[in-house]
Amino acid sequence: MSAARAIGLLLGVAADGAFGDPKRWHPVAGFGKASQRLERALYRDHRVAGMAYTGLLAGSTVLLGVAVERAGRGRPVLQALGTAVATWAVLGGRSLAAEGTAIGRELDAGELAAARDRLPHLCGRDPATLDAGGLARAAVESVAENTSDAVVAPLVWGAVAGVPGLLGYRAVNTLDAMVGYRSPRYRRFGWAAARLDDVINLAPARLAAALTVAGAPVVGGSARGAWSAWRRDAPAHPSPNAGQIEAAFAGALEVRLGGRTVYEHGVEDRPVLGDGRMPDAGHVTRAVELSRVVGIFTAAVAVLIALFRRAKH
Repeated sequence: MSAARAIGLLLGVAADGAFGDPKRWHPVAGFGKASQRLERALYRDHRVAGMAYTGLLAGSTVLLGVAVERAGRGRPVLQALGTAVATWAVLGGRSLAAEGTAIGRELDAGELAAARDRLPHLCGRDPATLDAGGLARAAVESVAENTSDAVVAPLVWGAVAGVPGLLGYRAVNTLDAMVGYRSPRYRRFGWAAARLDDVINLAPARLAAALTVAGAPVVGGSARGAWSAWRRDAPAHPSPNAGQIEAAFAGALEVRLGGRTVYEHGVEDRPVLGDGRMPDAGHVTRAVELSRVVGIFTAAVAVLIALFRRAKH
């Protein structure tokens, strides 16, 4: 079973690299629309309502994954195909690289308006007041965080728990992106989604940072800088997970991240990560390259995890 899982993960990674996200009928987009409809029905300014909302949506996707796994039990080819399709559906590596590359190219050409228009594809920040340096910083931070959330964590959960892990992780991470903000509307209702997302990303985020250290020299970065910034600066970040890989990226690329960050729901003063200069267009491009390297390393680790589970059982 685990050998089929490992093959399925690799096929899914290859599909994401070759095709990117489905252009139509994307299952994650469909999940998002269903989540919005359920939010309208269940919303109350209370944690209990948010717990019910998160539990229903996350639980239903895990059960769907269990059904897929059971359908493939004893049929390795079917299991590998089911795992491959689920992996392709939840990964976002190619789309992340495409958006990051486009922003880097627009910044390099001085097309700030185009870069501002594209930034919301990567993150929820308000790009209206950002200059070239602010856009570059936002892009590098978002490429780093999404490398952990959209590449590393899904593959880890897929290796450990198969299709239920893949679908369940993506459901929780999507809910966190939708209702996990510290805005007046979601401070209580989104609490459960945000905390659950924190828990399921604890191990993957730290693996992502470690792989960033390992991959830094591949893109001409500093492994020592990545290690130093990760260990020194990540604990000060308000997120227990995002700060791990953002700090590692900052050290690897020898740039300085963090500082005043403007979202639609308010302003946050983030701690400084790294001790280099402010990032520019070239650093955005290198961040994308580093993201790809981390994704390749993660695929190898995921295969090893799946095969180790087979040997252990």
